[in-house]
Amino acid sequence: MSKIYNYPHPFTTEGGYTFHSLTIAYDTYGTLNEDKSNVIWVCHALTANSDVADWWPHTVEEGCFLDPSKYFTVCANFLGSHYGTTGPLSVNPQTGEAWYGDFPQITVRDMVRVHQLLAEHLSIKRVKVLIGSSIGGFQSIEWAVMQPDFAEKAIFIATAPRVMAWVAAFNESQRMAIELDPTFGQRTESAGLDGMAVARSIALLSYRGGVAYNVAQEDAEPDNAFFTRRVHSYQRYQGDKLRRRFNAYSYYRLSQAVDSHNIGRGRGRVEDVLKSIKAKTLVVAITSDILFSPAEHQILVNNIPDVEYHTLDSIFGHDGFLVEHQALNKIILNFIK
Repeated sequence: MSKIYNYPHPFTTEGGYTFHSLTIAYDTYGTLNEDKSNVIWVCHALTANSDVADWWPHTVEEGCFLDPSKYFTVCANFLGSHYGTTGPLSVNPQTGEAWYGDFPQITVRDMVRVHQLLAEHLSIKRVKVLIGSSIGGFQSIEWAVMQPDFAEKAIFIATAPRVMAWVAAFNESQRMAIELDPTFGQRTESAGLDGMAVARSIALLSYRGGVAYNVAQEDAEPDNAFFTRRVHSYQRYQGDKLRRRFNAYSYYRLSQAVDSHNIGRGRGRVEDVLKSIKAKTLVVAITSDILFSPAEHQILVNNIPDVEYHTLDSIFGHDGFLVEHQALNKIILNFIK
């Protein structure tokens, strides 16, 4: 079960909304050594939680890059999520009921500032490694910019320093699907869930891509396939799977947070901002990723001062960082050592 830190002070978002207090859910693995030099901080992706062992297979294991016998791994559920940290289904102390659709818009920068509150609470001033994939990568890049001395090493996987129109288009289509659900807007936990299921089926297209679908979801006898295809049930299954474990208000707000991501906002050119990162950095792109292609990772590689770059060869697109854990583990272990 996740640990809970109740932050008792006001917290004002980048957009100007003030929470009077916050709840932050987090998990830890392993043992913190005496000089606190063995900390790895993981920033999770969109619908994941703070239990890394739950969603990132074969990472929190002996011989892997989050080996609990060697490292003290911390992962905090980010602001706005469904898994314990203050979010749309949390009770607003000013009204005595959940925020639901009144939950304010938040940014990746807000998420990182909440992580920093937890790090301060845990008396962690510096980590050995800061790591994140996808929106977890957004958080990691932001943190490396906001607090350059926090991480000795940083690992950015399948990610970007700002969200381009292609990714934002997928997110807007997902929000359109949620908005068409007639229950979205009702002040209940179940509001918008059918629309969110459709949104998730849209998201899966971007997470996997055509090659993965054609390999993994093709019919057993393609020449005999007619109106009913194997992939139809897969799309519905994936939508229903998220429907059972998440809420539409969080999903909607988090997709907006993704679209807001830009480390250059209020700071200057992205290229110049990246030059301020002090951590020795590993950048990993996935060959078939259609959300964040290897070409788009070059802005990180070309501008972070101390950087190492690898491509992960996979047919599974953006989700390759979850599927290809053995290859990724080898790359990361070599970098950490």
